[in-house]
Amino acid sequence: MTGWFMLGAPWDSSASARGEERAPAALRAAGLRAEVDLGDAATRIAHADRDLATGVRALPGTIAAARALADALAAGRRSHPDLWPLVLGGDCSLLLGVFAHLRPTVGEVGLWLVDGHPDFFDAAASDTGETADLELAVLTGDGPPALTGLGGRAPMVAARHAALLGHRTADLDPDSAAELARVPADLFTIDAPAVIDDPGAAGRRAAGWADGLGIPMWLHVDVDVLDPTAMPAVTYPQPGGPDLGQLAAVLAPLAASPRLLGVSLADYRPDLDPHGRHAAELVTLLDGALRP
Repeated sequence: MTGWFMLGAPWDSSASARGEERAPAALRAAGLRAEVDLGDAATRIAHADRDLATGVRALPGTIAAARALADALAAGRRSHPDLWPLVLGGDCSLLLGVFAHLRPTVGEVGLWLVDGHPDFFDAAASDTGETADLELAVLTGDGPPALTGLGGRAPMVAARHAALLGHRTADLDPDSAAELARVPADLFTIDAPAVIDDPGAAGRRAAGWADGLGIPMWLHVDVDVLDPTAMPAVTYPQPGGPDLGQLAAVLAPLAASPRLLGVSLADYRPDLDPHGRHAAELVTLLDGALRP
């Protein structure tokens, strides 16, 4: 892909090496290329203990990973100011590192979060304590100060500058329903049924909403937004999501937006894709979506 530099973030907030951290290497092996490949940031997390005060799993390692990714992204943007960054995860909490860089250096930046889950748990109430359960909450200022303050001041993203696209809203278990209820009312949302009904219109609505904000936007794609029939190689699959063609239609207006500052992709599990078929599909999706 011309016009882009690529940075790997082999980040697994469970610290269990279950698979997400192998995704950058697997996507490269499947043929993903950028004009410049900066290799991987030092984002591997080794120790899974939950912090007693906050309930966050692997808290010191997560903070270190966020700082390492922030530094690597800053270096990439300084060295290649004419290229857009593409960050390959890893899991969704890599966004803590992305915005730990963007908040102090760019200022107000909005977020398009394309995800099957709201990622708005409270750490203490989460079954896992993984920051991948709660990164949107942390980014918008809801969480332990050690995380919400990674960008120098909280919030790293104002809730009114965040959009959640493709999340499930029907047939939720009680914990997931409670998580959804925590999402701030001023956060822009388009749920999975609306995305499936008219994915192009959903993407255009989200792009138009961002035009009204008048600030740069980061686009993050969690591949568990996809229906498990299209993408089973994820840790937390959920039925009721779009297929690959519908996701591509959502992404097209966002990737073409003049507001776009950069893109990240997360939560692909190559260990659940032994033949690499889904990695190849993700490479095709990115090649088709990201503009030169």
